[in-house]
Amino acid sequence: MLVAVEHLTKTFGKFTAVDDVSFGVGEGEIVGLVGPNGAGKTTTIHMLLGLISPTSGSIRLFGKSLENYREYILQRLNFTSPYMAMPGRLTVCENLKIFAQIYNVREALTKIQELLERFGIAHLKNKPVARLSSGECTRVGLCKAFLNDPDLLLFDEPTAYLDPQGAWQVREILLDLQLRCATTILITSHNMRDVQRMCSRIIFLNHGRVMAMGTPIEVTRKVLNEDRAAPALDEVFIRIARQQLDETISN
Repeated sequence: MLVAVEHLTKTFGKFTAVDDVSFGVGEGEIVGLVGPNGAGKTTTIHMLLGLISPTSGSIRLFGKSLENYREYILQRLNFTSPYMAMPGRLTVCENLKIFAQIYNVREALTKIQELLERFGIAHLKNKPVARLSSGECTRVGLCKAFLNDPDLLLFDEPTAYLDPQGAWQVREILLDLQLRCATTILITSHNMRDVQRMCSRIIFLNHGRVMAMGTPIEVTRKVLNEDRAAPALDEVFIRIARQQLDETISN
C-alpha cells in the first residue's frame, strides 16, 4: 500500500477527533475520505501531512514511516485546500514561484504557465491573490498541488467555491491528470458528485470512526442497510445528519 494507516487516534483534551482509524490506499487509486462535518476527515489529512502528531497509531507513506522520513515523503506528495491562505499581496505567479522553489521544480515558469492554462486561470497570473474570488483561489491551489508532479495528492474539498460548471471542469482535469500520471489521490469532499465520479473506493467516517469502506455503492448499502441497485451517497449524509440532530436534541 502506498498509504498505510493503522489504529490512528487523535485526541484534543477529552475530545477524540479520530478514533482508532485504519485504512490503506493502493498505488494509482483515487479514494474518498467522506463523512459529515466533524467526522475527522481534515484531522486525518493533517496527520498524513505531518501538520499535527497522532496521539497513537502509525502512518506509513511510500513504505516509510512519516515520523522518520518526513522530508523524503513530503517531497513526493502535495496538498491543497480552499481554506489554505496564500500571501495576498503577492501575485498568483509569485506565490506559485515560491512553492516551486520549495519543491525544487525545474523550469518552474514553464510549469506554472502550463498549469495556469490547464486550470483556466492564465489571465490571472499577475493579479494579487487578495483580489481573486474564492473559486479562483481554489484553482490556484490546484495549480500549486501539481507543481512537483507528486506521486500522492491529498485534496481537501478540491471543488469548494466552484460553480457546477467549474466543478465539472476541475473533476475532468483531475481525472485526466491522474490517468496520465497514475497519481494516487486521497480526497475529502462534501460534493458527492466528486466522490461518485472520481473515487473507486470510499472510507466513510463518523464521530472519528470508520463506519464503512468499499465502493460507493457498497458503502451506501451498508450504511443505509438497503439492497437497492444504486443508492445515492447523498442519502447517507442526510440519514447521518438527521441522526446527529436527533442526538443533539435528545441530549
